[in-house]
Amino acid sequence: MTPGERCRNTALPGTAKLRSAALAALAALTLLRLGIAAAVPLVPDEAYYWVWSRALAPGYPDHPPMVALWIRLGTTIAGDGPLGVRLLSPLSVAIASLLLADAGDRLLPGRSAGLKAAALLNATLLFGVGGILMTPDAPLLAFWIACLWALARLFGCGSPSWWLVAGLFAGLAMASKYTAALLWFGIALWVLITPAIRPWLRRPAPWLGGLLAVAIFLPVVVWEAGHGWPSFTRQGGRIGAWHPAEALRFLGELLLGQTGLVTPLIFAFCVAGVIRSARTSWRTRDPAWTLLAALTLPAVAVFTEHALGDRVQGNWPAILYPAAAIAAGGLQRQIWDRLLPAALALGLAITWLVYVQAGVRLLPLPANIDPIARQLDGWDALAAQVANAVRAQPDLDFVAADQYGVAAELARTLPADIPMIGVDGRWEQTGLPRTNVAGKVGILVSTARIADGGPAAAPWSQLTEIGTASRRRGSETVEVFWLYRVTGPDHAIAAVLLPRP
Repeated sequence: MTPGERCRNTALPGTAKLRSAALAALAALTLLRLGIAAAVPLVPDEAYYWVWSRALAPGYPDHPPMVALWIRLGTTIAGDGPLGVRLLSPLSVAIASLLLADAGDRLLPGRSAGLKAAALLNATLLFGVGGILMTPDAPLLAFWIACLWALARLFGCGSPSWWLVAGLFAGLAMASKYTAALLWFGIALWVLITPAIRPWLRRPAPWLGGLLAVAIFLPVVVWEAGHGWPSFTRQGGRIGAWHPAEALRFLGELLLGQTGLVTPLIFAFCVAGVIRSARTSWRTRDPAWTLLAALTLPAVAVFTEHALGDRVQGNWPAILYPAAAIAAGGLQRQIWDRLLPAALALGLAITWLVYVQAGVRLLPLPANIDPIARQLDGWDALAAQVANAVRAQPDLDFVAADQYGVAAELARTLPADIPMIGVDGRWEQTGLPRTNVAGKVGILVSTARIADGGPAAAPWSQLTEIGTASRRRGSETVEVFWLYRVTGPDHAIAAVLLPRP
């Protein structure tokens, strides 16, 4: 197939009905995700990012700004409730699925690789849950897939303008999360090791695309430089962790975690796809397969190396699955065709079970060990108990918390007339309005007692335990907090006033 033919048409004959059914299924799945996004309470990290969205800036203490921008746009459209905060996540997954399908068909024409890839990704638990929650991974994956789509268009059509599109999306991905550096590295590796692509280096288009990506990311760098490099230091500090004695445990957790999050059969598909892309790239330097290898193998190497010395969080490897899914869709042996329906059915069943558990707690897990309950349940009950403690002592001026996620949740759930402040070092770098607590009295909500190692007296001039509060699910306790009466010191401390819905 010539580049011109790839530009005009990548669909297999006789698949119009199948594609129409796939579009209908994607629409239904998106509506389901939007419904769950509206019904399920925010997890602490989402509440934290919502706080960011009320003080937009080129950077933040933990991540680049894109998640805050997305939340701000979503809440402008749909309000400050869970649906507004999460609105762009289900919608972006739907759009990214369409782009991934087109990219797969252009890279590996004649195999329905794109349709299979989109189906496989949407059937994973990783994307099923990620397609509801609003975290930095949501814009990262959307822009990563969009960049992959632009490169597939470049491969198929040969128009230099696609380098600019790829640069645009690569820059936006980097402004979402720093793991997009692996996208930049993968593109550079693809160009350097692929004979059919290397001649582009003698033309201005790829360099202009790279400059565009850098220009989009530059405001983040400028903000970081002006604030002491907080997120660079925090995220870069993970690289220095090294506990080789735990290597086998960390590697086992990585493998088992990815098998569970991607679901077992789809994980097998992706592993086989990555192996196929590596072998074909090594033997032939085929541009399509080499691109898929360049966007997966470096990530596999990085996360494997990290697991030799520290734990890899389950969501980090999500970036390698778009290209891995396309490679899996290109597998042509009959065994894969036979396994595909079972892989999709198992993945969707596991994801559906998690959806149901989040909504109605189908499995009778104790609240204190239920991972969904520990994230979602009891924030309103905690806020009510803290509010009662404030009302019982009329001289109190504020509520604070020693955990940023707890502070963000309380900022959303406490009555609006009770000031909620942030005193963690992260808050002073958000651009939120400063507040003076010198000599003022408030309640500190802590996750531990002083006798158990926290909280420390600093920065408070006085700190006295006055009771407890808890997050509850019915009659079960999810988490216990200790309440302290605290007095602000005479000198100024880094305290900010948190926004309210």
